[in-house]
Amino acid sequence: MIKRSSSVILIKVSQAIIKIEEDIQVDNTSLAHTKWKCTYHIVFIPKYRRKVMYGQARKDIREIIRTLCGYKEVEILEGNVSIDHVHICVKIPPKMSVSEFMGYLKGKSALMIFDKYPEYKQKQSGRHFWAKGYYVDTVGRNEAQIREYIKNQTDNDIREDRIK
Repeated sequence: MIKRSSSVILIKVSQAIIKIEEDIQVDNTSLAHTKWKCTYHIVFIPKYRRKVMYGQARKDIREIIRTLCGYKEVEILEGNVSIDHVHICVKIPPKMSVSEFMGYLKGKSALMIFDKYPEYKQKQSGRHFWAKGYYVDTVGRNEAQIREYIKNQTDNDIREDRIK
C-alpha cells in the first residue's frame, strides 16, 4: 500500500512503514509485488585491455550489448563503447544479480563477436574476448553525474591519448 502526502511517501511493507523523501524519484518499475530502482554503473574491458573496439566493430559491439540487455529486460540508461573498455549505466531487475547478468552479457557477447569477427578468436587467445573481472557501483542520487560522465567518456579518452 502506498500513501502520498505533500512531503513524503509512505509505503507499508508487512507491518513496517518506510518513509521516502519526496525529492527522491520513485520509479514505477515493478515486478508482481515489488517496486524497484536498481541502477548500476558497470565498466568492463577486453582481455589484456586490447584496443580492438573501433570502427564498425565498435558499432556492432554496441548493438550486441543492446540486444542482449533487451533479452533480459535490462534497461540501458546510458552507455559508451570506447576503444579499450565499455561503460554502461543499467537498470537490472532485482530477480537477477549483477554477477549473473555480467556472466550472461560477457559470455554471450563474446560468442556473438567471434561469430561476426572470426579473426578476433585467434587474436584473443581462444574463446575469451572479455577480461575476467568488471567494476560495478550502485547509482544513487548522483545518477545524472554518472550519466554525464559516461556520455563524455569518449572525449576524455581522446584528450588523455593526446597528453600521453
